[in-house]
Amino acid sequence: MKIAVASGKGGTGKTTFCVNLAYALAERGEKVRLLDCDVEEPNDYLFVQPKFDEEKSIEALRPVWSEDLCTGCGECAAACRYNAMAVVKGKVLIFKELCHACGLCARVCPEKALTDKPSPIGTVEISSQNQPFYFAHGTLNIGEVMAPAVIRWVKTLIDPEAINIIDASPGTSCPVVETVAGADVVVLVTEPTPFGLNDLKLAVNMTLKKKIPTCIVINRSDGIDRLIAEYAERVNVPVAGRIPFKREYAESYSSGAILTHIYPEFRENLLNIFSNISRLAGTVPPDVPADEVFSVETGDLEPFTAGTSSSFKEIAVISGKGGSGKTTLLASLAMLADNKVLADNDVDAADLHLLLGPTIREAHDFVGGLKMVIDPNQCTACGQCAPACRFGAIHPDGPIKDPDIQTFRIDEFSCEGCGACEHVCAFDAVKTRQNTVGQWFVSGTDYGPIVHARLGIAEENSGRLVTQVRNVAAGLARDLGKELILSDGPPGTGCPVIASVSGADLVLVVTEPTVSGVHDMQRVLELAAHFRIPARIVVNKADLNAEQTQRIKTIASEMGSQVISEIPFDRNVNDALMAGKTVIEHGKGPALGAIVSLWRELKTMMKKGV
Repeated sequence: MKIAVASGKGGTGKTTFCVNLAYALAERGEKVRLLDCDVEEPNDYLFVQPKFDEEKSIEALRPVWSEDLCTGCGECAAACRYNAMAVVKGKVLIFKELCHACGLCARVCPEKALTDKPSPIGTVEISSQNQPFYFAHGTLNIGEVMAPAVIRWVKTLIDPEAINIIDASPGTSCPVVETVAGADVVVLVTEPTPFGLNDLKLAVNMTLKKKIPTCIVINRSDGIDRLIAEYAERVNVPVAGRIPFKREYAESYSSGAILTHIYPEFRENLLNIFSNISRLAGTVPPDVPADEVFSVETGDLEPFTAGTSSSFKEIAVISGKGGSGKTTLLASLAMLADNKVLADNDVDAADLHLLLGPTIREAHDFVGGLKMVIDPNQCTACGQCAPACRFGAIHPDGPIKDPDIQTFRIDEFSCEGCGACEHVCAFDAVKTRQNTVGQWFVSGTDYGPIVHARLGIAEENSGRLVTQVRNVAAGLARDLGKELILSDGPPGTGCPVIASVSGADLVLVVTEPTVSGVHDMQRVLELAAHFRIPARIVVNKADLNAEQTQRIKTIASEMGSQVISEIPFDRNVNDALMAGKTVIEHGKGPALGAIVSLWRELKTMMKKGV
């Protein structure tokens, strides 16, 4: 059985569920494999602590330029659809961070001045003798964007005779789609908050579009969870079980403990949930529900309030892992800051609008890339296109135009629009079409203008959409005389995060005092250092584990950063979220004072130039 575990947003407890389910099943005598495909921020090993006995370097074929053969004709740059090549004064420049290793540039070069050479993009580590279950994970190199290639390699380790638990990254973008493809069941781990519900809807749309049986596990449950339960009933997706909200679970998790070894009731609960999951394998999933994420209504509104500043600073709030409190914090900072523009760069799972209640003034489609389609009337089933595609997107089961010829088709979820298939097709059967990958919006809130966006399910070019959001926000800041842009970035270290932080004045990293929080903070600090951006740390729920909080301070100092705020664990924060309010609006609890103090510190830093 292949069970993929995903979540619309990070921090829902997906990793906790995967690791502990693997232990519960294996210690019951089942043959289990745990495969961590969250390659940007793999955390499962922090809890499993395996001894790896095999390491595989994952490579992609990237172009290498030969100056001696090149004539500077520019056909390679013209063919590249990722803007990863340029020809300057007869020399070819290759931008590794943008290259998708599609191979088209080498195909079109008339002088054969470009050749494909293996280039490392990540690693896969395997612990085949790990007890009590087999374990493997993938890690994408910092600055790389080709997560699906690493994921595909990890999935080659699936054992058809075992229960395979496959941990996906959060969100609904192409790495997640690659991970869940072929699963017998997808388990979506969520939490009973407006954030959890919003992102769950996106994830359900994704899995049902892929026609995969899907169920929901509600973590941090109060036992009622009407918010999630009512939605699940409406879309006919079953709730496989609930995990109660207990501080002792959170404290044990923060130290890297295996909860099934400490709490017998936790183990039994997971085994019952597994029974419910198992019954879904082989069933027919329901139809895709209507999109309920947020409505798009525009109208004539009062103009935005202008400021007097002649320049602006940009603070990007990010986190290595999801669920650290990044969006909650930024929404509160938005209420405290004056004369600013807000930007929600988490285009894959935008949540900021849930707390700030924007009124949309402008709505625009974002054409961020291309997709390939095969015309069955032109296709002769010669098969030349399939080996040319390096993304596994072309399949020989397309529409039948006559009894003797079954045409090829292109999987829209896997296609990256590179055009290699079109180049090799001798019968003009492959066509390029413009691809609308999402929408972006300019909206008003009670706390100033906000630019935000929504990326389509499994769409590429999230980085380009983030760049569009940032460019529009910068234009608003200049035009309105605002002195600050506060941006909410996505979790992880991949393409959309790179697009969020590049050129920012300060990166504010929100983390938690847990083993996974510490690990992911290190990865994010490495990313900030790679792009030479100053970074400061906020430790959320700092009193949950004093030892890990001190470790964060030590690591931050060693990496040229520092902790500038410690926000205590406060149930009032969760109460505020459940009420759809910011911590500032809620006006209760010790977290409130910590956030106000943080804002004072940030103002001082901005005045000093960071």
